[in-house]
Amino acid sequence: MRVALANADIRLSRFNPLPRILAFDDFDDGLHGWCELVGNHNGDLNELQPVFSDMRPAQLSTCTFFDLGTHGAVDGTYSMKLATRPRKFHQAVAIKRLTSAADGLVQFEAWFTYKAEQTFGSQDAGARAWDGNYHPSEAHFGSFTLWNDICEGTKPRDRYHAALRYENTNEEGEFTQRWLYKTGLHPTTRMLREGFDSNQNDVHVAKPDMWAPIPGGDQQLCFNEVPTKVNWHYLRWLFDLSTRRNTELQVNDLTMDLREIPVLRFDEGYWGINRLLNLCMDVRTTSNVRNFLYLDSVVISADW
Repeated sequence: MRVALANADIRLSRFNPLPRILAFDDFDDGLHGWCELVGNHNGDLNELQPVFSDMRPAQLSTCTFFDLGTHGAVDGTYSMKLATRPRKFHQAVAIKRLTSAADGLVQFEAWFTYKAEQTFGSQDAGARAWDGNYHPSEAHFGSFTLWNDICEGTKPRDRYHAALRYENTNEEGEFTQRWLYKTGLHPTTRMLREGFDSNQNDVHVAKPDMWAPIPGGDQQLCFNEVPTKVNWHYLRWLFDLSTRRNTELQVNDLTMDLREIPVLRFDEGYWGINRLLNLCMDVRTTSNVRNFLYLDSVVISADW
């Protein structure tokens, strides 16, 4: 009956949820609790980590461009848009805050697209020029990341982040077009106050070499030639609260087995975040051009 009802709804039928749907976020209806990630502070925003100080609020977007007008979403008008500043290594992050009722599988699904902002003149100059098919703006897009923040209790090693990044270009702006997992811990505010060293230009890791390729994770996505053509991609990420591990990542026709991918835990205990289940998406530019990530809709489900 559940499957039949989901298949009867055109909005849900393009997803493959687990038995219990925790959230169905169709951004035609609003932001559904997705908001800007803000770091920890004691009432003074000057206490924020530099990398957390300007994460930019999530927006509702009609995907309107200078040449074609309003593009719209997959089956409606609005998508959720994350937009960076036009500043190298700037990051925009949106978060959905939940708690878990039990351990087990959790699945995050989304239809998404990504773009670099249309630029005119000097920004379009580069090693590879427009040839009627390839457009230099594709090299202006850096990366986007999906990740969680999980905390089971207050004991040491109860908290962990699993993060998976699609890297279109590396720190030097070179095409890599591959999926990565992180090999270093996210420096929390408490860690920094205790002297942890961080470059403060990536919310996920302290240093740029703290990422590693996912085996079999090379993938060229559909950018579609120019900055104003939008094609939507399907994404499905499965992780297991019981084992504290990633399980699987599917992006269009590519499915990656993540069960052997390590997930690092925090040695310290954290207070006040028992059963934390946060889901996040972000976009990060590796150029001085604004980068955009759009989400048409999201389904979060579990097998509890």
